[in-house]
Amino acid sequence: MNGVTIGQAAAFVGVTVKTVRHYHKLGLVREPERDSSGYRRYGSAELLRLVQARTLAAAGVPLAEVGPLLDADPALFTAALTDVERQLTERIEELTARRDMLHRLADGDRALLPDRAVALLERLSGLGLPAEEVAATREGWVLARALVPEGFDDFLTHVEHALDDPRYVELSKRAIEATAWEPDDPRLAELAAAVADHFLANPAHLKIVTGLQARTDAAARYHLIAHHGEEQGSATARGVAIVEARLRAAGIRIPRPDTH
Repeated sequence: MNGVTIGQAAAFVGVTVKTVRHYHKLGLVREPERDSSGYRRYGSAELLRLVQARTLAAAGVPLAEVGPLLDADPALFTAALTDVERQLTERIEELTARRDMLHRLADGDRALLPDRAVALLERLSGLGLPAEEVAATREGWVLARALVPEGFDDFLTHVEHALDDPRYVELSKRAIEATAWEPDDPRLAELAAAVADHFLANPAHLKIVTGLQARTDAAARYHLIAHHGEEQGSATARGVAIVEARLRAAGIRIPRPDTH
């Protein structure tokens, strides 16, 4: 009896019978003729070809390229392997980047925000802002970075400077307290006016409001960011509306929902 059965050939080479048949289908390995008993017998030439195909495939060579490689002359074979190595290097870099992203996901905020923004969120917590407010701010910043990426770094700079101002921090804390007020609370208009006046008196702080205005779909993007998490008819919604109205009255461009 010359040669071995397909099952033996697969076992010798370290692949499955299904893989051997797939190699036949792709034309990578010649399918032996049947013997007098009706079995296909694999000789040394077929086994060598199976080993070569399996080795190239295991090295990351696409199956569509294995056949031409096996049939190439030594120079072309070397050049083709160099190209495969380049492709594998790119793939490794891609997988490494994905792994690093998973590490950042495990680290919470750093998956969606740059380290600088994460540090600012920690600073907000250190200033005594409630955890739920910091979480809402985080969501708003993730949205802002996605919708207006070109302005996000400058936005963070403006926030950093504003947090050095005790008056800005005080007004921010009062605004958080106001979220629990009734929408018709008379204190709301007074607080909103104070916030608007502070922005008008501090152009650098005003850029926190105006800096995230995109070049396209400005109104839609602005309102998605500025009014994120805001409940219609709430004290927060009314307060923001008052602030925006006062800023518009002072000539500051604040997009309206129906403008672009």
